[in-house]
Order: sequence, then structure tokens, then C-alpha cells
Amino acid sequence: MLAYIIRRLLLIVPTLLGIMVLNFVIIQAAPGGPVEQMLAKIQGEAVDATARVSGTGSSEIQGSGTAPQGASASQNSKYRGAQGVPPELIEEIEQQFGFDKPAHERFFQMMGNYIRFDFGNSFYRDESVVDLVLEKMPVSISLGIWTTLLVYLISIPLGIKKAIRDGSRFDIWSSGAVILGNAIPSFLFAILLIVVFAGGRYFDLFPLRGLVSDNWSELSTFEQITDYFWHMALPVLSMVIGGFASLTMLTKNSFLEEINKQYVITARAKGLHENRVLYGHVFRNAMLIVIAGFPATFIGVFFTGSMLTEIIFSLDGLGLLGFEAAINRDYPVLFGTLYFFTLLGLVMNLIGDVMYHIIDPRVDFEAR
Repeated sequence: MLAYIIRRLLLIVPTLLGIMVLNFVIIQAAPGGPVEQMLAKIQGEAVDATARVSGTGSSEIQGSGTAPQGASASQNSKYRGAQGVPPELIEEIEQQFGFDKPAHERFFQMMGNYIRFDFGNSFYRDESVVDLVLEKMPVSISLGIWTTLLVYLISIPLGIKKAIRDGSRFDIWSSGAVILGNAIPSFLFAILLIVVFAGGRYFDLFPLRGLVSDNWSELSTFEQITDYFWHMALPVLSMVIGGFASLTMLTKNSFLEEINKQYVITARAKGLHENRVLYGHVFRNAMLIVIAGFPATFIGVFFTGSMLTEIIFSLDGLGLLGFEAAINRDYPVLFGTLYFFTLLGLVMNLIGDVMYHIIDPRVDFEAR
């Protein structure tokens, strides 16, 4: 197993490098980079979309990026919106964002810094990437922990009961809830919860935004805990609805597969109590794939599943940070978080394989 772990650790290097190269090429090729956005601000073009639509007419919108006659900048500039901007100012902006160097040189310099976990500073905020991530982490940790905990607490018992009572009325009716959970995206369910329970149309029982209330520091300890869960209720519930369905079916199918195996039939023939057969023999084998997949599931809920939820409920977490970084082309935040959480995900996948072996030593990846 040690040799397998070493090989997997070594494989992380080319995998991570390939992911970073692919994303770097795609993002660099996308229009509207930081230099172009800065040029747009200088020329007064970086206005809100609603303001542009509410203008006097289409001719004004079409002419907003037209350079004045006698512009000193070259018409062949590689940046959109550079007409009319002095070349020396463009060079100064390029140096400010590090775009005065070739793309490959910038990439290798970036990767050299990331190997030392030096993620630099945000382009648009006077903070380092690490400080920004640490500042947003409590929201994502809250969503990730409570969502994963509830998903497992609901899905495993429900999946086991569905397997034991396969084909019964309970199995049929509960399958309806599972199908509904698979059919409704979490963000649509989040909007439904807001409409029904957060003052959207019917009831005003839960807050619409934030992790805690504005006067949280003035509350007692019990009131602070209550206020925290009061704010977490709707966001977590919206994320649980999508996660519990797939895990419930995975648990049920794992149990059904094990229940029909020869060793279960033999155990029952020996007169063992049904609970002893199910929870003493079947449970360990059936739960192997479910429990071993916990690290990857947690990372998935923690970092990828919360972006839309954070945006809908105005929660200032990592998902919202990544979304804003992509919109604003804040490359240090974008690539820094991509590097760190991709590395974390690859390590978690390895931990999941190790857990397979720990839970069931018969699973030998080295032999395979």
C-alpha cells in the first residue's frame, strides 16, 4: 500500500500541472482581461449594464467604445478599447498587472510561487489571496459541514430501510421523494424556499441574507447559536435536497447487492438474528463505497456545490469569492484558489482510497 500511495502522490504533480495549464490557456484566451477592464474604466465604459440599457438609444451604446479623432494610441493595439489611450499608459497598466511578460513566462513564474504557497495579492482588493480565503472560509465551512452531516444522517438510514423493504409501499413513496430531489436543482429549491419562507410571498420566518444577524455580538451565547442556525436553515436545506437523493440510492443499491450474496444466505441459514445479519455482516461491506467516498463528497459540497447557494442567500463565502474573481478577471484569486483546492481535492481522493483499504483490508490497490 505504501508504494501505491507514493505513486499516487507523484501522479498528483502532472495532474495538477495539466489542470493549471488548461485553465490558464482558456482564461488567457477569454476577452475582457484585467488590462482591458482597466482601459474601459479609464475611458468611462465600465458602467453598470442597467445604466447602458437605460441610455438614450442604441447609437449611444454603439458609439461608447469609439476612439476620438486624432487618438494617439495605435489602432492595431492588442487590447479592445485601447483606442485613444496613450501607449505609455497601456505599458504602465501592463506592468501593474504583470502582462508586460510573455504568457509562458507568467505561467512558470506563477507556478513557482504557488509551489511555495505564495498566492500573491488580489488585483482589485488590498488583501492577499490567503487572507481573502481565510476571511470567506467560515461561510463555506458552515455550509459544507452541516450539509454533509445531514446528507449522511438522512441518506444512510433511509437507503438501508429502502433496501430492507424493497418493493414495499414505503419504498415506492420514498422513491418519489428521491426522484423529486434528483429532479429539482438545489438553486431552484433555494429560490422556492425564499419565496415561501423568507418573505418572498407567503411567510417571513427566516432571514434572507448573511451568516448571522447584525447585532450578533450583543447576543448571549445561546442566542448566538440560535441565530447562527436560524440563518443556516434555508441555505443548508437547499443543498441537502440535491445531495441526499443520490446517496440514498447508492446506499440502497449497495445493500441490495450484498443482501443477495451467498454469505448472507448462509448466515440466515445458521439461524442468526436478522439484525445481526444486516448490521453485523451486510453493513460493513455495503457501506464500504459510501463511507470511503466521504472525503470526496465533503470537498464537493464544501467548495463546488455552494456557489449558487451563496449568491442566492448573499453569503460571503468561497463560492461567491470565486464567482466575483471570474467576473472581474482577478487572476491571483482565480488561479490561487484553483491551485489550492484542486490540490486538496486530489489529496482527498487519495485519502478516500486509503479509507477503502482501512475499512476493508481485502481491497488491495497495490495488487490491482
